[in-house]
Amino acid sequence: MGAGVGGGERGADGGAARPPGAPPGVRANEAVVPVLPCASAEETLDFFLSLGFEVTYRQTRPYLYLAFRWSGVHLHYGRAPGGLDPAREESGGCLVMVDDIAAYHAALVASARAARGRVPVRGLPRITRYRPGASRFTVMDPSGNMIIFIQRDEPEELEYGGSESLQGLAKVLDGARILRDFKLDERAAWRFLKSGLRRHGAEAVPVERAMALASLVELSVAIGERERMGGWIEELRGIGLTEQERVRVGEVLRNAEDLQGWLSG
Repeated sequence: MGAGVGGGERGADGGAARPPGAPPGVRANEAVVPVLPCASAEETLDFFLSLGFEVTYRQTRPYLYLAFRWSGVHLHYGRAPGGLDPAREESGGCLVMVDDIAAYHAALVASARAARGRVPVRGLPRITRYRPGASRFTVMDPSGNMIIFIQRDEPEELEYGGSESLQGLAKVLDGARILRDFKLDERAAWRFLKSGLRRHGAEAVPVERAMALASLVELSVAIGERERMGGWIEELRGIGLTEQERVRVGEVLRNAEDLQGWLSG
Protein backbone atom coordinates (compact mmCIF):
# COMPACT_ATOMS: atom_id res chain seq x y z
CA MET A 1 0.00 0.00 0.00
CA GLY A 2 1.26 3.48 -0.83
CA ALA A 3 3.29 2.52 -3.91
CA GLY A 4 3.91 5.40 -6.28
CA VAL A 5 3.40 8.18 -3.73
CA GLY A 6 5.57 11.18 -4.53
CA GLY A 7 5.77 10.60 -8.29
CA GLY A 8 5.65 13.32 -10.91
CA GLU A 9 7.97 16.12 -11.91
CA ARG A 10 10.40 17.98 -9.70
CA GLY A 11 10.33 21.73 -9.54
CA ALA A 12 13.17 23.76 -10.98
CA ASP A 13 14.26 24.49 -7.43
CA GLY A 14 14.30 20.79 -6.54
CA GLY A 15 11.17 21.21 -4.44
CA ALA A 16 8.19 18.92 -4.08
CA ALA A 17 7.05 16.86 -7.03
CA ARG A 18 3.93 17.79 -8.98
CA PRO A 19 1.58 15.60 -11.00
CA PRO A 20 2.44 15.25 -14.72
CA GLY A 21 0.81 18.05 -16.72
CA ALA A 22 -0.18 20.05 -13.63
CA PRO A 23 0.54 23.81 -13.53
CA PRO A 24 3.59 24.94 -11.52
CA GLY A 25 1.45 25.99 -8.56
CA VAL A 26 0.38 22.40 -7.89
CA ARG A 27 2.94 20.56 -5.76
CA ALA A 28 2.82 17.17 -4.06
CA ASN A 29 3.20 18.71 -0.62
CA GLU A 30 -0.47 18.90 0.28
CA ALA A 31 -1.85 18.03 3.71
CA VAL A 32 -5.14 16.13 3.82
CA VAL A 33 -7.00 16.24 7.15
CA PRO A 34 -10.10 14.08 7.70
CA VAL A 35 -13.16 15.62 9.35
CA LEU A 36 -14.89 12.79 11.22
CA PRO A 37 -18.35 12.71 12.81
CA CYS A 38 -18.38 13.28 16.54
CA ALA A 39 -21.24 11.90 18.65
CA SER A 40 -19.87 13.20 21.97
CA ALA A 41 -17.44 16.09 22.29
CA GLU A 42 -16.68 15.29 25.94
CA GLU A 43 -15.86 11.62 25.29
CA THR A 44 -13.81 12.44 22.20
CA LEU A 45 -11.76 15.06 24.06
CA ASP A 46 -11.18 12.71 26.99
CA PHE A 47 -10.08 9.83 24.76
CA PHE A 48 -7.63 11.68 22.55
CA LEU A 49 -6.13 13.61 25.45
CA SER A 50 -5.51 10.23 27.13
CA LEU A 51 -3.59 9.11 24.02
CA GLY A 52 -1.33 12.15 24.20
CA PHE A 53 -2.97 14.22 21.45
CA GLU A 54 -2.93 18.00 21.68
CA VAL A 55 -6.18 19.92 21.24
CA THR A 56 -5.50 22.56 18.59
CA TYR A 57 -9.10 23.81 18.29
CA ARG A 58 -12.16 23.36 20.47
CA GLN A 59 -15.66 24.68 19.85
CA THR A 60 -18.99 23.20 20.91
CA ARG A 61 -21.32 26.18 20.25
CA PRO A 62 -22.95 27.38 18.09
CA TYR A 63 -21.67 24.30 16.25
CA LEU A 64 -19.27 21.49 17.10
CA TYR A 65 -15.71 21.47 15.82
CA LEU A 66 -12.69 19.80 17.42
CA ALA A 67 -9.13 19.48 16.14
CA PHE A 68 -6.36 17.23 17.49
CA ARG A 69 -2.69 16.78 16.68
CA TRP A 70 -0.15 14.15 17.66
CA SER A 71 3.20 14.01 15.87
CA GLY A 72 2.22 14.48 12.20
CA VAL A 73 -1.31 13.10 12.71
CA HIS A 74 -4.16 15.63 12.47
CA LEU A 75 -7.75 14.64 13.22
CA HIS A 76 -10.71 17.02 13.01
CA TYR A 77 -14.26 16.37 14.18
CA GLY A 78 -17.60 17.90 13.28
CA ARG A 79 -21.22 17.29 14.24
CA ALA A 80 -22.44 13.75 13.71
CA PRO A 81 -25.43 13.27 11.39
CA GLY A 82 -28.77 12.40 12.94
CA GLY A 83 -29.25 8.72 13.59
CA LEU A 84 -25.54 7.89 13.81
CA ASP A 85 -25.01 4.77 15.94
CA PRO A 86 -21.39 4.58 17.15
CA ALA A 87 -21.89 0.94 18.19
CA ARG A 88 -22.13 -0.07 14.52
CA GLU A 89 -18.54 1.13 14.08
CA GLU A 90 -19.31 2.38 10.57
CA SER A 91 -19.12 6.12 11.23
CA GLY A 92 -15.98 6.96 9.24
CA GLY A 93 -12.24 6.66 9.39
CA CYS A 94 -8.83 7.32 7.93
CA LEU A 95 -5.48 5.65 7.33
CA VAL A 96 -2.22 6.75 8.97
CA MET A 97 0.85 5.50 7.09
CA VAL A 98 3.97 5.13 9.26
CA ASP A 99 7.48 3.70 9.04
CA ASP A 100 7.58 1.83 12.38
CA ILE A 101 4.16 0.50 13.34
CA ALA A 102 5.35 -1.10 16.60
CA ALA A 103 6.71 2.21 17.88
CA TYR A 104 3.42 4.02 17.25
CA HIS A 105 1.41 1.34 19.02
CA ALA A 106 3.80 1.37 21.98
CA ALA A 107 3.60 5.16 22.28
CA LEU A 108 -0.21 5.29 22.24
CA VAL A 109 -0.53 2.38 24.65
CA ALA A 110 1.95 3.98 27.05
CA SER A 111 -0.01 7.25 27.00
CA ALA A 112 -3.30 5.44 27.64
CA ARG A 113 -1.84 3.48 30.55
CA ALA A 114 -0.35 6.61 32.08
CA ALA A 115 -3.59 8.56 31.76
CA ARG A 116 -6.16 5.87 32.59
CA GLY A 117 -4.19 3.18 34.38
CA ARG A 118 -5.23 0.70 31.69
CA VAL A 119 -5.54 0.34 27.93
CA PRO A 120 -9.10 0.35 26.53
CA VAL A 121 -9.37 -2.95 24.64
CA ARG A 122 -13.12 -3.67 24.57
CA GLY A 123 -16.06 -1.71 23.24
CA LEU A 124 -15.70 1.98 22.38
CA PRO A 125 -13.24 3.60 22.47
CA ARG A 126 -10.42 1.06 22.17
CA ILE A 127 -6.99 0.30 20.75
CA THR A 128 -6.56 -3.06 19.04
CA ARG A 129 -3.62 -5.17 20.10
CA TYR A 130 -0.38 -5.40 18.17
CA ARG A 131 1.29 -8.73 17.44
CA PRO A 132 5.04 -8.73 16.68
CA GLY A 133 5.46 -8.72 12.91
CA ALA A 134 1.99 -7.32 12.20
CA SER A 135 1.70 -4.31 9.89
CA ARG A 136 -1.30 -2.47 11.31
CA PHE A 137 -3.46 -1.70 14.32
CA THR A 138 -6.63 0.33 14.80
CA VAL A 139 -7.77 3.06 17.15
CA MET A 140 -11.57 3.10 17.47
CA ASP A 141 -12.81 6.43 18.78
CA PRO A 142 -15.94 6.97 20.93
CA SER A 143 -18.02 7.79 17.83
CA GLY A 144 -17.22 4.54 16.01
CA ASN A 145 -14.61 5.96 13.65
CA MET A 146 -11.61 3.80 12.68
CA ILE A 147 -8.14 5.37 12.65
CA ILE A 148 -6.00 2.62 11.10
CA PHE A 149 -2.23 2.85 11.53
CA ILE A 150 -0.45 0.98 8.72
CA GLN A 151 3.17 0.08 8.12
CA ARG A 152 4.14 1.89 4.94
CA ASP A 153 5.68 -1.17 3.27
CA GLU A 154 2.94 -3.69 4.05
CA PRO A 155 1.93 -5.98 1.14
CA GLU A 156 -0.41 -4.38 -1.38
CA GLU A 157 -2.34 -7.53 -2.27
CA LEU A 158 -3.96 -9.76 0.33
CA GLU A 159 -5.78 -13.05 -0.23
CA TYR A 160 -8.33 -13.41 2.53
CA GLY A 161 -8.70 -17.17 2.16
CA GLY A 162 -4.94 -17.68 2.27
CA SER A 163 -2.36 -17.39 -0.49
CA GLU A 164 -3.02 -19.50 -3.60
CA SER A 165 0.67 -20.41 -3.58
CA LEU A 166 0.12 -22.40 -0.37
CA GLN A 167 -1.71 -25.65 0.27
CA GLY A 168 -3.49 -27.36 3.16
CA LEU A 169 -2.86 -26.11 6.68
CA ALA A 170 -0.18 -23.65 5.49
CA LYS A 171 -2.87 -21.86 3.45
CA VAL A 172 -5.22 -21.92 6.44
CA LEU A 173 -2.55 -20.36 8.68
CA ASP A 174 -2.02 -17.59 6.12
CA GLY A 175 -5.75 -16.98 5.76
CA ALA A 176 -6.19 -16.77 9.54
CA ARG A 177 -3.31 -14.27 9.72
CA ILE A 178 -5.02 -12.03 7.18
CA LEU A 179 -8.37 -12.20 8.98
CA ARG A 180 -6.69 -11.43 12.32
CA ASP A 181 -4.20 -8.74 11.35
CA PHE A 182 -5.82 -7.04 8.34
CA LYS A 183 -9.56 -7.57 8.64
CA LEU A 184 -9.22 -7.24 12.44
CA ASP A 185 -11.70 -10.08 12.96
CA GLU A 186 -10.13 -12.36 15.57
CA ARG A 187 -13.25 -14.48 16.02
CA ALA A 188 -13.44 -15.18 12.29
CA ALA A 189 -9.73 -16.08 12.32
CA TRP A 190 -10.33 -18.43 15.27
CA ARG A 191 -13.20 -20.18 13.50
CA PHE A 192 -11.30 -20.38 10.21
CA LEU A 193 -8.25 -21.86 11.92
CA LYS A 194 -10.26 -24.32 14.00
CA SER A 195 -12.08 -25.57 10.88
CA GLY A 196 -8.85 -25.71 8.86
CA LEU A 197 -7.06 -27.73 11.54
CA ARG A 198 -9.90 -30.21 11.56
CA ARG A 199 -9.75 -30.59 7.76
CA HIS A 200 -5.99 -30.53 7.18
CA GLY A 201 -4.33 -31.26 10.52
CA ALA A 202 -3.85 -34.99 9.95
CA GLU A 203 -1.71 -34.57 6.83
CA ALA A 204 0.08 -31.38 7.90
CA VAL A 205 3.75 -31.36 8.82
CA PRO A 206 4.37 -31.14 12.58
CA VAL A 207 5.44 -27.50 12.66
CA GLU A 208 2.31 -26.37 10.78
CA ARG A 209 0.07 -28.29 13.17
CA ALA A 210 1.97 -26.84 16.13
CA MET A 211 1.67 -23.29 14.76
CA ALA A 212 -2.07 -23.79 14.23
CA LEU A 213 -2.55 -25.02 17.80
CA ALA A 214 -0.46 -22.20 19.26
CA SER A 215 -2.38 -19.64 17.20
CA LEU A 216 -5.68 -21.10 18.40
CA VAL A 217 -4.48 -20.73 21.99
CA GLU A 218 -3.57 -17.08 21.41
CA LEU A 219 -6.84 -16.29 19.64
CA SER A 220 -8.80 -18.08 22.37
CA VAL A 221 -7.29 -15.69 24.93
CA ALA A 222 -8.10 -12.72 22.68
CA ILE A 223 -11.79 -13.56 22.22
CA GLY A 224 -12.40 -15.19 25.61
CA GLU A 225 -13.08 -18.70 24.26
CA ARG A 226 -10.92 -20.76 26.62
CA GLU A 227 -12.93 -23.96 26.91
CA ARG A 228 -10.70 -25.96 24.54
CA MET A 229 -7.38 -24.28 25.31
CA GLY A 230 -6.22 -26.99 27.70
CA GLY A 231 -6.70 -29.71 25.10
CA TRP A 232 -4.87 -27.73 22.42
CA ILE A 233 -1.95 -27.04 24.76
CA GLU A 234 -1.75 -30.73 25.71
CA GLU A 235 -1.80 -31.76 22.03
CA LEU A 236 0.87 -29.17 21.28
CA ARG A 237 3.18 -30.64 23.95
CA GLY A 238 3.05 -34.02 22.23
CA ILE A 239 4.31 -32.77 18.84
CA GLY A 240 7.99 -33.42 18.08
CA LEU A 241 9.70 -30.25 16.83
CA THR A 242 13.23 -29.12 16.06
CA GLU A 243 14.78 -26.45 18.26
CA GLN A 244 14.19 -23.80 15.58
CA GLU A 245 10.56 -24.85 15.24
CA ARG A 246 10.12 -24.71 19.02
CA VAL A 247 11.32 -21.11 18.96
CA ARG A 248 8.71 -20.18 16.34
CA VAL A 249 5.90 -21.83 18.28
CA GLY A 250 7.18 -20.37 21.55
CA GLU A 251 6.92 -16.86 20.13
CA VAL A 252 3.22 -17.38 19.42
CA LEU A 253 2.62 -18.73 22.95
CA ARG A 254 4.50 -15.77 24.43
CA ASN A 255 2.14 -13.53 22.47
CA ALA A 256 -0.71 -15.30 24.29
CA GLU A 257 0.95 -14.63 27.66
CA ASP A 258 1.53 -10.99 26.73
CA LEU A 259 -2.08 -10.74 25.60
CA GLN A 260 -3.28 -12.02 28.96
CA GLY A 261 -1.39 -9.19 30.63
CA TRP A 262 -2.72 -6.70 28.04
CA LEU A 263 -6.34 -7.67 28.69
CA SER A 264 -5.99 -7.73 32.49
CA GLY A 265 -4.06 -4.46 32.45
